[in-house]
Amino acid sequence: MGKIQLLDCTLRDGAYIVNSEFGTPAIKGIIGRMQEANVDIVECGWLKDPPHREGCSYFHVPSDLERYLGKKSQRSLLVAMIDWDRYDLSALPPCDGKSIDAIRVVFPYAHFREGIEVGKEIAKKGYRVFFQAANTLQYSDEDLKELADCINEARPVSLSVVDTFGAMYHEDVERIVKVLDARLDPSIKLGFHSHNNQQLSFSLTQRFIELLCGSARDIVVDSSLCGMGRGAGNTTTELLANYLNLKHHANYDMNVIMDAIDVYMQPFLENFKWGYSIPYFIAGMYCCHVNNIAYLLKNHRTNARDMRNIIGSLSPEERRHYDYDLLESKYLENQSRVVNDKEGMSALEKAFGHKNVLLIAPGRSTIDEEPKIKKFIEERRPIVLGVNAVNARYALDYLILTNRARYDYARTSYREEFEKPAKILLSNVKTEGDGREIVINFDRIVKRGWEHFDNAVILTLRLLEKLQVKEVAIAGFDGFKHKYAESYADPSLPILKSDGKWDELNAEILEMFRDFCLKAKDLRVEFVTESIFDGARK
Repeated sequence: MGKIQLLDCTLRDGAYIVNSEFGTPAIKGIIGRMQEANVDIVECGWLKDPPHREGCSYFHVPSDLERYLGKKSQRSLLVAMIDWDRYDLSALPPCDGKSIDAIRVVFPYAHFREGIEVGKEIAKKGYRVFFQAANTLQYSDEDLKELADCINEARPVSLSVVDTFGAMYHEDVERIVKVLDARLDPSIKLGFHSHNNQQLSFSLTQRFIELLCGSARDIVVDSSLCGMGRGAGNTTTELLANYLNLKHHANYDMNVIMDAIDVYMQPFLENFKWGYSIPYFIAGMYCCHVNNIAYLLKNHRTNARDMRNIIGSLSPEERRHYDYDLLESKYLENQSRVVNDKEGMSALEKAFGHKNVLLIAPGRSTIDEEPKIKKFIEERRPIVLGVNAVNARYALDYLILTNRARYDYARTSYREEFEKPAKILLSNVKTEGDGREIVINFDRIVKRGWEHFDNAVILTLRLLEKLQVKEVAIAGFDGFKHKYAESYADPSLPILKSDGKWDELNAEILEMFRDFCLKAKDLRVEFVTESIFDGARK
């Protein structure tokens, strides 16, 4: 077979994770260590139109990179990437060999001809050109043949197959490689860049290599340190280098690669998140752009079932792009399952109207201050309403559940305790109640305008106001601690917030609580346990 070349794209694909702000030491160190480890091609970042900022892996012109380079290795080729229509080529000077040697041009399916023309202009300035065919899975066999013909005419260094959405299986790689290898000029390298949405990135890369073992064609395989990259990340450099050493007689220095991880990657591993996750698996299932997933996670903390339904409601073409207005409408459509709750509201008003109510929220204080809460119950005799969680220490009269994940968890993890109280469910959880379940329209008690507008305690307070309740006491509405498990009486509760910005979340809940108190002047609220939200009514 031909030569296998390893391309490390940490500084380019990892730029999505840190907004390109790796810092000067990491940029210098990663480039230097990858060259020292004998990595064949090191992708140093992006070429972008804005001026370069120190410590950033977005460069305006190749000379911006020179300050990060020591002595260039003859063993490693240095490259940068441009998006075919997002860089003004008039700013690109002729190649002088002092920084990057080549430029990778990425283009979408619908614009491969235009992308190839951009590459031709770059080649005229003396740079070697690599092409990246984004979402190669979308190409039919005839499309692939046409792509290969256009690439042959342009004569680049290589063309890479790109699994943009992490949606490929082995048979997809086999189909694409079979067509391209037969049609592409033998002098042009064939590359592979994958994403790990379905935990297949490393496996697919191995399969790509196996498919070309009988070919004289040189190949390029992409990877990044620790798999760092947008969404589910990429094949990991350390795994792929070790595989190539063991199975294909390569000579990558694993000690140097491990040093690079220890010295430069550890801070990113501790402070940023990437890699396989259920949301990005859903992106892979539906060939979906990761920005759709990121929007649903950031703005709505959408659980897996709802996310799958929302993405599934988009057309195949809509999934490949991102239209946040469309996505928001699909989210609201999914959540706002309209039910006729007139009878349910009437029954709840009879049960709760003008009564005293105690909310047992999920906070840790319901354990720490249990005697105080039980004394309150004994003296006041309120209706005891559990909020979004079963707490076995207390006899609940009602249990309100505002989230499907919490409903399923309570039903399966606390079977006996779950059956005892009557249940109040929002229509985003179920549209029809079973037995003693009363379903209330989600939109009836939701007020939008905050990122986390679906906080369960706030929703419950709005419902109780509508039921003409006059006095509400709250226990367990503590506020989030910096460690999730320390916030709850049950540390195994499904996580509804995953970005770790607990202070910001607490501030927003406080703002929502103040807003409620200002408008619900006839409802008296008191706290039985300590809470960071106590005093918000003052």
